[in-house]
Amino acid sequence: MGTVLRTPPAPRPELYRFSRLDFFTAGLYVAVAVFFAVAGGLLVPLMLQLSPNPAVASYSVNLIFYGGIGILALAAVRQVAARDLRVLATRPWFTILMVPLAVVAMMILTAIFVSLTGPPQTSANQAGLQALMQQVPAWLMVPLLVIVGPFVEEYIFRHLLIGKLSRRVNLWVCCALSVVLFAGLHIVGQEDLTLPVLMPYLAMGAVLVFVYVWTGKNVMFSYFVHASKNLLAVIFIYAIPPDLMEQLQNVQP
Repeated sequence: MGTVLRTPPAPRPELYRFSRLDFFTAGLYVAVAVFFAVAGGLLVPLMLQLSPNPAVASYSVNLIFYGGIGILALAAVRQVAARDLRVLATRPWFTILMVPLAVVAMMILTAIFVSLTGPPQTSANQAGLQALMQQVPAWLMVPLLVIVGPFVEEYIFRHLLIGKLSRRVNLWVCCALSVVLFAGLHIVGQEDLTLPVLMPYLAMGAVLVFVYVWTGKNVMFSYFVHASKNLLAVIFIYAIPPDLMEQLQNVQP
């Protein structure tokens, strides 16, 4: 286990105490996410005022939401993030090699989970992203899906739900909550809760939780894994023509 990254043996305890900014950021994130899921249709007139193109309007709303939460999250976690980057810098080859290996492990685990639950199904969240990416250029989608989105989600689901909450709740309970809530967020309010739809997000959440805990609660390492996985998905979607993507989605095993 000598190659496992660990944080300093005597970490500053104040870094893992909930702050007012943590509560405000997490509360705002949950409130907006629930509003999108339950009453997102009410935003349609506002979105169309931003742009007559629904895709551009949807992108703008998501960018404003994640951008605002991202600024708050960065302010709240900046000290931990800076420390975790210093830890990663002590073993650069570990980071360079283990990030892509973690992404591969995530893909393998996803394939296993999906194969156990029947034919794969595309979630409404994934279908919506694919439709959005067909109308919004990659240079606009990368900041949202690769930089800001993963950072916000790692702050919420790993740093807060595991790093900080585990000071008060059993670590493995926190890990289970992180996996389930991470998966649930991506499908809530969009479709029926079915295992084929849920499994890819459970697999992704499980790997992100594992690498976060395995590296001594290094939120930047889990962020790099999350961002790399999203970057791979963006490259894949933009590289395949829309008509071919539709044909691939319609193929049944």
